[in-house]
Amino acid sequence: MKLSRAEYKEIVRWTDQLRPTRQCMKILKERFPNHSQSTLLSIFSLEYQKRIKRTISRHHAPDAIESHYQRYLSEAKAHPTAPVLLELANEVDLSPALMARIILDRFLQGLEGGVHENQLRVMGYDKTPDIILEVPIAVEGHIVHWIESKASFGDDHSHRTYLNEQFWSYWNRFGPGLVIYWYGFIGELDCQRDRGILLKDCFPTDIVTLSHAAQQDRLPQEPE
Repeated sequence: MKLSRAEYKEIVRWTDQLRPTRQCMKILKERFPNHSQSTLLSIFSLEYQKRIKRTISRHHAPDAIESHYQRYLSEAKAHPTAPVLLELANEVDLSPALMARIILDRFLQGLEGGVHENQLRVMGYDKTPDIILEVPIAVEGHIVHWIESKASFGDDHSHRTYLNEQFWSYWNRFGPGLVIYWYGFIGELDCQRDRGILLKDCFPTDIVTLSHAAQQDRLPQEPE
């Protein structure tokens, strides 16, 4: 599903007013009934991630970490069956998963010989596309050497990030390719076709393979 930038901005305006609760998707679906719930959920998730990134640094300050940790210990002791992590995360407007990570890291720091993230991190290696084709194909008249699948909506921010951190690297190493945003994308972003990056919102059905092209060349030509 392709959205115009105006449609996308209207959805974003509504997501800014919502918190990550079960009711938020019901509200979005009632407001935008013509868009799939999967697309709305993906857009909300992207915008919520941006919101968290703008505020996450203050939660990683030493005094904030200690405050969150001590509050968790106190509340968990007083109310052992209550969803303490969820309530604490909602109160300070932080993702529950990130709050759990902060609490766990602080707990491990208190253990002798604790295992830190730097000790667990495996040495990095170059990212590669989801599919690298041994024999290229053609999609809508464009050659494709690789396919990248994104289970998200393609908005300006995420697509720009993917271009800089992945797609142009793939293009430099493997040639032109295809990106599939399974929950749709802003239509205006599909503007790099001539430079070698094609966007789709589903797997293409009009694929032309080398064998198919060769077969077409062998067909007898009608006499002039």
